[in-house]
Amino acid sequence: MTQQQTPLSQDELAAEAGTALPDKEVISLLDLNADLDLALDVAAPIDLAVAANANVAAPIDAAVAANVLSVGSSAGALSDQDAMITQGITGEAVANSGQDSTIDQGNDVIDGGGTAPAPAPDGGTVGVDPNQLLDGDLLNIDINAALDADVAAPIAGAVAANANVAAPIDAAVAANVASVGSSAQAISIQDAIIDQQIDGTAEANTDQTSTITQ
Repeated sequence: MTQQQTPLSQDELAAEAGTALPDKEVISLLDLNADLDLALDVAAPIDLAVAANANVAAPIDAAVAANVLSVGSSAGALSDQDAMITQGITGEAVANSGQDSTIDQGNDVIDGGGTAPAPAPDGGTVGVDPNQLLDGDLLNIDINAALDADVAAPIAGAVAANANVAAPIDAAVAANVASVGSSAQAISIQDAIIDQQIDGTAEANTDQTSTITQ
């Protein structure tokens, strides 16, 4: 059984009321604002000292032969290396770093952010006019950022090094690429005699005194 709905009378239609929506182009779905108060004190006193004695030897012997898309071809590579390396270090590598930092970051005063809406005079909540619900943005969030940052980074560094480095490299490469009936030969011969001596002192000193008040 279907229930029939009684149509509204002329008087009932006249009693109905409506509110016109604002133009589409002036409606903002999201208006973002936030209140953020931040006080930041950062101190990074860094004291660095590095001392090193190093002997490094890297004799490299390499031979490469290749035939690529080469029918009836030959490729040969010969690499011969004789390396005699003598490395001696007699000495000291000394690094001294002294740092005395006095940092005062006691400024805890930050800028004020946004203020909350004032309560109603009677202590209750402020009433909202229903006719104003469609005024402005659908979502309104207010952000006020206040930042007070103190940053201090006194850095002291000292580096001292004694180093012997030897890198004799012997390489031979032969290749046939898209060459029919070809021959490629590479011969590399290296004789290396390296004598390295260090007799001395490498010394680095740094002294820093920092008094910082922020």
